[in-house]
Amino acid sequence: MSFVKNLADVAALAGRTYDFYGAQMLTVYWLTRPEIVERLLPPPLEPVEEPLAYAFVANYPRTNFGPPYREGALFLRARFEGVTGGYCLAMPVTGDMAMAGGREIFGFPKKMAAITFAAGEKQAGGSVERHGQRFFEVQADLTSSPNNPDFLTLFSSSTGVEADGAISAVSYNFKVFQAPDSIGFDYPPRLVRQRTLLRPETTLFGRAEVALPPADCDPWHEVEVVTLLGAVYTVGNNQMLGGEVVAEVDPLAFAPFAFLKWDT
Repeated sequence: MSFVKNLADVAALAGRTYDFYGAQMLTVYWLTRPEIVERLLPPPLEPVEEPLAYAFVANYPRTNFGPPYREGALFLRARFEGVTGGYCLAMPVTGDMAMAGGREIFGFPKKMAAITFAAGEKQAGGSVERHGQRFFEVQADLTSSPNNPDFLTLFSSSTGVEADGAISAVSYNFKVFQAPDSIGFDYPPRLVRQRTLLRPETTLFGRAEVALPPADCDPWHEVEVVTLLGAVYTVGNNQMLGGEVVAEVDPLAFAPFAFLKWDT
């Protein structure tokens, strides 16, 4: 390790993927209100037919880029130019390098947090808190049917399948940096589309219970749970592929949405 890398080291990083081995993820899905999705989605993202929201807690015991860590996330289903994905509203993590990489490379709105995760044969659950305030908690009974009979249909429609059978999950983020004088941005905000391939070896569906208590700096409760659909627990290998800038956004129009990464 040095403060300066040689050009061979730099070249070796080009086109890399970020791989997770034995990743444990518990994801809960619900329908919120269409007007909530419309208010929280920045342009040019557009709502999809169903106001679908989902959140997860995860444990990553081994990666190819750093130490083990835990993670949470909150998404709204959205579309851009016909490609459906998840707009990430928040992604708390327990690892500093995971936070820095996700924010600086892909634009994920990551913050450091305290995250619990536990899973057994019949149950799984976890929670996320910051500044002593717990704002997300989920528990799943993996022996029960999902909360809503439409869950499996909505779940299947929210992901794609690759030729090799991997599940393809698209994420949307905005890569943006405030200007050094705190007036505007360094450059027009960039909409980044990024794809993750999930290859689960274990997939269990179940009945979920979720809580979104109000918190000063993490307003997950804004994404109201109207119809709780269910949960899915997976264990397997995930691979984050490189992202691409698919649009630049008018800075003035984006300004109200630019503070997901800050406690302001």
